[in-house]
Amino acid sequence: MELRRFRAVLAYDGTAYCGFQRQAAGLATIQGAVEDALHQVTGQRVTVIGAGRTDTGVHAAGQVIAFDVPWAHRPEALMIALNMSLPGDIALQSIRQHEGFHPRFDAVSRIYNYTLFQTPVRQPLDRHRAWQVWGRLDAVAVDAAAALLIGRRNFAALGHSPSGENTVRTVMRSAWQRSTRPWGTVWEYTIEGDAFLQHMVRRAVGAMVDVGRGRMTVEELAVALEQAALLRVHLAPPHGLVLTCVRYRDEADGLTQSLLN
Repeated sequence: MELRRFRAVLAYDGTAYCGFQRQAAGLATIQGAVEDALHQVTGQRVTVIGAGRTDTGVHAAGQVIAFDVPWAHRPEALMIALNMSLPGDIALQSIRQHEGFHPRFDAVSRIYNYTLFQTPVRQPLDRHRAWQVWGRLDAVAVDAAAALLIGRRNFAALGHSPSGENTVRTVMRSAWQRSTRPWGTVWEYTIEGDAFLQHMVRRAVGAMVDVGRGRMTVEELAVALEQAALLRVHLAPPHGLVLTCVRYRDEADGLTQSLLN
């Protein structure tokens, strides 16, 4: 039977996994779990390609994957079968056939969200979803630090490329939103870029929190970004980070749109 390429949106809780990418035997990964499910459903050993390699403990609502399998039925039937075989913390959200599609190389941008909260007491329901930050944060300074990241530049100060490629990236959006809860304040950060370096978003959040705490000024962060030497800042914990969406250029009308829309 002829192989067919499928394009799918994947959501997962990364708490129990050593990141997306398959690793040594015995280590649980998202890619490994999806490939095991594909083997159960199709009887084939399949390699899954992802749009991004999320770190250990990082979550996703809109990871995009692709794989080639022999499948004679509707794509929806494949999604149902895979979701029945996957563990409860991983699930395909949509699927369609798309020959020639590559989730990484065809991507126009990726959107990540990071959540942190300020409260004097622990919030058990959020402990796997947000970073609890103690003490005051200067919102004006944090917003100014976020604005520094917008544009095309060498982001070597915030991460490195494991494959040795250049560290120039374009960030189109970088902004915080805050909301008040009965127990404290929730901060939600959104960043959209054409691609990201390893640990780039978590290091950026750590740097902005340092600015908000007064450990670094906005001006000092600006200088560090220009110098492009890896910043020694606290790496924000992975559990507050979610790969929310990957955007692609639609072949029909040339407009950038989300696979989730």
